[in-house]
Amino acid sequence: MLQPLWKQFEQEIFIWLRGAIPGITVLGLVIIARLMGWLQSLEWTTLDLFLRLRPSEAMDERIILVGINDEDIHRVGTYPISDREIAILIRTLQKYKPRVIGLDNVRDIPVEPGHDELVRVFRESKNLIGIEKVLLPPIKPPKELPSERVGFSDAIPDSDGQYRRTLLGMPTPQGYKFSLSLRLAETYLARDGVSLENGIRDLQAMRFGTTEIPRFFSDTGGYVGTDARGVQILLNYRNGKENFRILSLNDIKTGQFNPQWIRDRIVLIGITAPSAPDLVNTAATRDAKIHGQIYGVEFQAHALSQIVSAVKDGRPLLKTWSDAWEYVWIAGWGILAIYIGRLTQSALQNLVAIGIISLFLIGIGYVSLILGWWLAIAPVLLILAINGVGLSAFAFYQHDRALRLQIRQRQDAIDEAFTDIHNGPLQQLAYLSRSIQSKDLPQEQLLGEVQKLNSEIREIFEHLKQEALSPEKSIRLESGLKLDLERPIHELFYEVTRSTQKRDFPCFRTLKISITDFNPIECNRLTIERKRQLCRFLEEALCNVGKHAQGVTRIKVTGIQKDDWYILSIQDNGVGIVSEKENQGTKDAQKLAQELGGKFQRQSISPQGVLCKLTFQVSKSKVKREKGKDKT
Repeated sequence: MLQPLWKQFEQEIFIWLRGAIPGITVLGLVIIARLMGWLQSLEWTTLDLFLRLRPSEAMDERIILVGINDEDIHRVGTYPISDREIAILIRTLQKYKPRVIGLDNVRDIPVEPGHDELVRVFRESKNLIGIEKVLLPPIKPPKELPSERVGFSDAIPDSDGQYRRTLLGMPTPQGYKFSLSLRLAETYLARDGVSLENGIRDLQAMRFGTTEIPRFFSDTGGYVGTDARGVQILLNYRNGKENFRILSLNDIKTGQFNPQWIRDRIVLIGITAPSAPDLVNTAATRDAKIHGQIYGVEFQAHALSQIVSAVKDGRPLLKTWSDAWEYVWIAGWGILAIYIGRLTQSALQNLVAIGIISLFLIGIGYVSLILGWWLAIAPVLLILAINGVGLSAFAFYQHDRALRLQIRQRQDAIDEAFTDIHNGPLQQLAYLSRSIQSKDLPQEQLLGEVQKLNSEIREIFEHLKQEALSPEKSIRLESGLKLDLERPIHELFYEVTRSTQKRDFPCFRTLKISITDFNPIECNRLTIERKRQLCRFLEEALCNVGKHAQGVTRIKVTGIQKDDWYILSIQDNGVGIVSEKENQGTKDAQKLAQELGGKFQRQSISPQGVLCKLTFQVSKSKVKREKGKDKT
């Protein structure tokens, strides 16, 4: 009881080792590729796609943009916009009592006319935040604004030029600096009693009340060895048809807006003119007015909205697992892919299973991102594609194929044994049976035939036993002749014909003329086993002539090539077909013809005789035109 179970267990372990090693190799290579950063672009693309496919979000009405567009520049008549125009714009906005105004427009150099007016506006507007640049090349802020009312506008792109993160704080030689979006959020939330503090779980992170902003590290998520200086966070872009309300400079001048849109809101002033581009590349937004790009002031609005919405509404901030948990996640799915390959063991079944699992995985990644978690989906999909559909499934399939081949070989051995017995002892037994019934054999001759039958059976047994121990590329004919199957097939046909016609069958005793004519042929389809089957077919057909073709005086055995077909035929002039009953030999011949893509025919011919013909296709270029003849 235990021994079969142990053998089954050993076989399963062997299958797993054979199938799992390639799969584990692929898993290791994918992990190495990720550690080297070669999968960054793939993971970034997946992140962008998921962000675009999220459900549409409502407009963030806490933020309103005043975009100076091409039409505004045309009306004003100059660019950059003069300090007077900016001063008038800020004074007009202040009338509607916004909570805070952000000027996302560089004003480090006076743009006359109206510079003195703008200076007065800067000094009077305690809720105004200006900008500077702290990264190279640096740009100084307006000197009239104190440092607590200045935020930098810098952002760091990824290596593909896309912006997926935002910079909140940066140490500089002049002291620690904060971004424009963080300054605006800090000022806006302070009115609600929420102040900016250091994180609790991460002391270097930033926190508003109970909302701690997850810090970006150099190896966060799909990133590897990335510039993580300062305090950066992943940017969770809003995803709506209109993320923010945008008014033009002319709208503010003419009063074409609802004052409630501005009251107690955050107002961001910036450029929205394609002719004076301040553009940021991103593939994470679905309805950008310029394909793949948004205006710089919109980028600042997304960064600002992310912080305020997280504090006020609980909108998710993007987070990732630690590296250790990410690689546990990847390894787990990789092992699952190997297991699926073992379970299915069929290319089609494996494809369906991997397809379903992949869709499930994509669903997990999509829902997780909506909830604020960026999971490692791309590496897992890559493993499923290569490992699940490819190597592991192929390895398991190949092993199962080998097992099926063993079963087929065993079946072939059984068929070979049956053919040997059918063409030899059974034929002899049938002959003895008829002789006993007709009483035309003397007792001594009958005893000799029985002893001969006993000897043939023992020879077949020994031959089969030797083949089982050490399979040979040979065939043993019932005459006792052993042929090397690596010889050309036409030579084998000659040997089979000669040897079989020498057997002591009653109808061969009347034979006067025997014609053999076989075209030499080389065909890649003729494996050792196919040669064996063709030789057995020829032997069986000749045996039938020797047993049943009463009165035969002439036999013609040929192998002729016509176009791409080879025709192996045995024709006699005996009594013809005595019985239409389909015996085992006929069934075997039909099966062989089917396997070779040809056909088998056995029919009576005029004036008398039987034609037995096997036709199969060969490669025309491989057929040799030379003929060999052996006439007796």
